[in-house]
Amino acid sequence: MTAALLLSFGVIFVAELGDKSQLMAMTYALRYRWWVVLAAITVATTAVHAVSVFFGHFLGLSIPTDLISIVAGLAMLVFGLWTLRGDDLDDDEQTKADRVGKSVFFAVMSSFFLAELGDKTMLATITLSTDNNWLGVWIGSTIGMVAADALAIAIGVLLGKHLPERAIAYGAAVLFFVFAGLLLAEGLSAASTPVVVGTVSAVVVLVGVGAVYIRRVHQQRARARLDRAREVVGHTGEGHS
Repeated sequence: MTAALLLSFGVIFVAELGDKSQLMAMTYALRYRWWVVLAAITVATTAVHAVSVFFGHFLGLSIPTDLISIVAGLAMLVFGLWTLRGDDLDDDEQTKADRVGKSVFFAVMSSFFLAELGDKTMLATITLSTDNNWLGVWIGSTIGMVAADALAIAIGVLLGKHLPERAIAYGAAVLFFVFAGLLLAEGLSAASTPVVVGTVSAVVVLVGVGAVYIRRVHQQRARARLDRAREVVGHTGEGHS
């Protein structure tokens, strides 16, 4: 078991260096609390590698990676649009921070889980589990991936301290869109015509609805800020009278 654990740790850690998973982890860390991101990635990674070991050691089956890549790409697109929406909490909304943290946790966990299904690290874990102790492979691959992504999270936290909020939001959104494009291209490379048409239609609908929604949210926030400014001016005038 120890040999399988160390082997899996080394293989997965090296495989993760420079992988899209690290870039995703860094992107999440730019926008959200690092410990929420790390916890979500840890849960997602544990689940992904449990699935990998199950397929590799117990079933010896393959998974439909093309379809998974398409679903993950659409999820990344939604996350990018949601990032462009931005966060603008007033005093009342600040009391909902705990619930917001929970929603971020589940959003990061689910999107990371989908993105990792069919990734090269998952395929490597499946391969390792066919000829090695499954428990050692599961633990070693999970720790290796979390360790590599923790490095990326640390970089994201450091960058976030030196970048303005708007730049972080736009940069994160661009990265999510890049991830979406890469995953969709990977999934559609060998897909049938109906799948391609359906996916493209879904992308068009998501972008259209997302653009309208984002514009409406920004307009509402602009009006709210204007109303608050008028209230401040009104209170100031009453104080001088």
